Amino acid sequence: MKRKREMEKRSELRSAIEELSMLAKVDQPGDNLDAARIPTDSFLHVCTLILQVLDNVGPTLAVLRQDIHQNIQRLEILHESDPTKYSNLIEILKKEDSEGNARKGTSCSRAFLWLTRSMDFTVALLQRLVKDSGQNMEQAVEESYNITLKPWHGWISSAAFKVFRPVYESQLLLI
Repeated sequence: MKRKREMEKRSELRSAIEELSMLAKVDQPGDNLDAARIPTDSFLHVCTLILQVLDNVGPTLAVLRQDIHQNIQRLEILHESDPTKYSNLIEILKKEDSEGNARKGTSCSRAFLWLTRSMDFTVALLQRLVKDSGQNMEQAVEESYNITLKPWHGWISSAAFKVFRPVYESQLLLI
């Protein structure tokens, strides 16, 4: 029975990884923000897939999972207030910028920023694991963290990462 649950967990994780791997690149129109388009629904769907990956890794990533979940909720609430207007994430970012709220800690702009950083970390880690499945997990996690999240974390977050890293590395072996 336990083996069957582990196999189902791996299967769900593989599905989420495959779906994350099929992300389309967003066109970069240069300085023309009116032409830029990031579909809000698609972006939030990908963020939910990251949550699925973290759920399969185990409860030791609960703090990261909670941060991601709160950021998703922040964007969902604004999107649901006017789904037509905010079907494009760029519109959300432009709204907050024009109101002077983009840099506030509880803004959707900050939520978007941290969600993209979380995606970067997840993609970097998964790429390392796919490229070299025999790679030392501690090294893969640390390298992924160092190039994606560490530059943006203060010393408290970096120290917390070091404390929790050994705990969740053993959980990542399920991948």
